[in-house]
Amino acid sequence: MNDAKLLSILRCPIDRSQLEFASPEIILQLNSAIERGELRDQSDQKITLALESGLLAGEGSRIYPVRGEIPSLVPDEAINIATFDFPSP
Repeated sequence: MNDAKLLSILRCPIDRSQLEFASPEIILQLNSAIERGELRDQSDQKITLALESGLLAGEGSRIYPVRGEIPSLVPDEAINIATFDFPSP
């Protein structure tokens, strides 16, 4: 998913905030956590499939997975990333 026009109309289903693409560094760190079996979604389900990309919402507190160029905007599938220590840009 790399369509700026589509991204401009999509909103977070939880708080209606605008979405933005997550940086490659964030995706890499999340995929590493998935490989280690440490990442869970909002419904506390273990995430086993790597992320192709992700959409940040809620002032960067959660990310919606993108796989096969299709974003999943299901609230239960959001990943809380507020506790991750991401490197500064």
